[in-house]
Amino acid sequence: MRSLRPFRRESRRQVVGDLLLWVALCVMIGAMGPDPFVDPVAFCLVTVSRWVLAAAAVLVGRRRPLVALVLLLPLGPWRFTEGFATVDLSWLLPRRNVKILPLLPTSPFIAWYAYLTGRRLTKVWPPAAAYCLISLVGVGVVLYMGGDLALWVSMVTALIGTYLVPYLFGVLRRRLLQQRRQTRLAAEAQARLRERARIARDMHDSLGHDLALIAVRAAGLELAPGLAPEQVRAAGELRTAAADATERLRQIIGLLREDSDAPPLSPVDEEVSELVRRAADSGMSISLDVAPGPVSGLARAVVQEGLTNAAKHAPGAAVEVAVSPRRIRVRNGPPRSRPTARSGGMGLAGLRERVRLAGGTLDAGPVGDGFELAVSLPEPTP
Repeated sequence: MRSLRPFRRESRRQVVGDLLLWVALCVMIGAMGPDPFVDPVAFCLVTVSRWVLAAAAVLVGRRRPLVALVLLLPLGPWRFTEGFATVDLSWLLPRRNVKILPLLPTSPFIAWYAYLTGRRLTKVWPPAAAYCLISLVGVGVVLYMGGDLALWVSMVTALIGTYLVPYLFGVLRRRLLQQRRQTRLAAEAQARLRERARIARDMHDSLGHDLALIAVRAAGLELAPGLAPEQVRAAGELRTAAADATERLRQIIGLLREDSDAPPLSPVDEEVSELVRRAADSGMSISLDVAPGPVSGLARAVVQEGLTNAAKHAPGAAVEVAVSPRRIRVRNGPPRSRPTARSGGMGLAGLRERVRLAGGTLDAGPVGDGFELAVSLPEPTP
């Protein structure tokens, strides 16, 4: 079955196309051959045999254009009576009318298969070997016809115009398509990476926030009265484990700076209120002030980052959250217990990049005896 692969056609359209190609090629071959009414014997010996050769070339030409090119070698431009142009080389040769790029009715078909060879064949040595064979045939034809210098000019231009130039056009087309495909694949890969980065960043923010709340609850248990020493120790271990898990999460996911799209506009009341409610349920002391109006979708990320940092680095501190269309602020007071989390800065650096892409600015640093995270944004567009 594998040996029949060059003869297979993928659709009826290809079958009809190759059939029409063979019919057109047969018409051109018939125009080149002897008249069947004047010399039927010569017609059968020459034209019919060429029709069979053309049929074989069309059968294999779709998948093996180089084989078709070699099969059509007897139909090549070896008659130097008609050409693309006629020049006067009397200053160099005894003959005036020298044919440049000799043409036959079958020349366009040969040029087509030469183009397909360059378009589909990636290896260089098979076309080079075939071109050497074709050149030897051309040399033999010129020597058989007397070896006139004018014939050499015609033969060389025939090789260049009928075989070499179409092949080079095919190579150029193949490389352009490869470059276009590589560009498309690179764009798709970049889009996938950006989407993965967005998902990983959201995982980092959400899980880091949840782990920080777990640490806050564990810290509250440590200070709760009436617990046995082993229970206090277990609560401390839980708080330390949550801090270590947050650090490992930061190291695994890392800094994800890519953000393909600007943050969308969305109402923040429900999202921010839910964040604040969960943090308050974990034992944090929080006050929330939300101004009316549309606010960038970054508000949730800013508030989440501020609450996470306050929970990790200022346990027990009072936190103020203020959200407005142009400014988002999270401020915490001094910690009431010793923080156990290590300062990584990855979440804050990633948030800074997201704010920059949204056209805003981020300020974070000590304020009085506490810490403040403030983000200023441009006027939101509806």
